Amino acid sequence: MDTARRYNGKMVLVELLIILGGLLFLVPFYFLLINSLKSFGEILTDAAGWPSAFQWENYAGAWEKTSFPKAFGNSLLITVLSNLLLVLMCSMAAYRMARKPTWFNRILFMTYVAAMIIPFQAIMIPLVKVTSILGIMNSRTGLILCYLGFGAPLTVFLLHGFVKSVPLDIEEAGRVDGCSSYGIFFRIVLPLMQPIAVTVVILNTLWIWNDYLMPSLILQKPELFTIPIETFAFFGQFTKQWDLALPALVLGITPIVIFFLCMQKYVIEGIAQGSVKG
Repeated sequence: MDTARRYNGKMVLVELLIILGGLLFLVPFYFLLINSLKSFGEILTDAAGWPSAFQWENYAGAWEKTSFPKAFGNSLLITVLSNLLLVLMCSMAAYRMARKPTWFNRILFMTYVAAMIIPFQAIMIPLVKVTSILGIMNSRTGLILCYLGFGAPLTVFLLHGFVKSVPLDIEEAGRVDGCSSYGIFFRIVLPLMQPIAVTVVILNTLWIWNDYLMPSLILQKPELFTIPIETFAFFGQFTKQWDLALPALVLGITPIVIFFLCMQKYVIEGIAQGSVKG
């Protein structure tokens, strides 16, 4: 009886700590939402308090100043196309390296893994030079290709681990039925990779949607700006328009938060399945 009580007491304590930890992580969202509905003066004088009057016109001003529909369209287009290319090309590369473990493929895979530890800041200047030489600077295509290059290491790493858990018997059965190599991949292997593919899409979407640094280097035309770049316009050298910047931040993160909440269960499922080696 005493053991059961001590066990229940420990469980209650753990649950309380988890709840407190969750509330702690929600504090920044509280400040963001509350202050997005205040006047500029009230934000500076009482950032933690409840708004004396809800300033809904802040959102209208942020919507207009950021050209939100245009910025949203740019972010959505770049995110969707980048994810499609990453999943398609990296899944084929991971499948080939997992099923044909030649010395060249092993070195290539280790190169992908090693690229994961290179900080982006170390190659910013070469990136700008290369994109300028290739003529893809200041274009959505150039930005998508950059995301493809920088997102490939982690994507290949996750997909490679999952492919090794796919039984070879399934592929051999496909060959017996007359499937070509491409038929086996697209009709058998790729559908089985759905859990880890969804995980990859979620992780890359969170990265690409919220990324500021790479779009700021590649895109210069205002009509190509994504949501993070448009939001940064409120933070000048001498002035910071908090009453417009905070609503713009809320507008920018709302789609990705909804997306993540709907898809979060696939993250653990995909990574767990990808960690099992066949």
